[in-house]
Amino acid sequence: MSCQESQEEELEVLQSIYEGDACFKQVSTTTFQYKIGEDGDNRSFLVEVSWNENYPEEIPNINLDAFYNKHISDVVKTSVVEKLKEQAEPLLETAMTYTLFEWAKENAIELMEHQSEVPSTIQTVTYEEAEESETAMGKKKERKEQLSKNQKRKLYNRLDNKGERPRGWDWVDIVKHLSQTGSSKPTE
Repeated sequence: MSCQESQEEELEVLQSIYEGDACFKQVSTTTFQYKIGEDGDNRSFLVEVSWNENYPEEIPNINLDAFYNKHISDVVKTSVVEKLKEQAEPLLETAMTYTLFEWAKENAIELMEHQSEVPSTIQTVTYEEAEESETAMGKKKERKEQLSKNQKRKLYNRLDNKGERPRGWDWVDIVKHLSQTGSSKPTE
């Protein structure tokens, strides 16, 4: 079987296996992505496998260069790619994309063991620290627009205790409306 025929067959198999799986994405006929882990988890990652012309006789291109993986350190990325390539070597001349994705899912914890739990690029700043830094920089706080007593009274009269308009504020007086439009039955 030629490489092209093997690729077409594996493409059909992948589409049938991952049909309806939100983690799987077919970027092109030879490029596939699989998200491992949950959104928002610092240890989740996206594996991309690209077939070259001689796939499955050669190892496919495996990378973690997707934007989704921006939180992963370069050391961890290269480690994951190397381990996936090690897994691909004994699978030469066989369909291996599914096997690589499944192996990465099963070993996600070991693959991400050197990845920190907390993202290093995000800093948590308290409200007080933010105020202090703003005043230290000489920035003035923006003031809320001040309403006069009369403006507040009108606003209060239009709204109920929950800050909403009262029920029926935009209803049309049905009797008045019908008297202006007339009845729908023709008079004889």
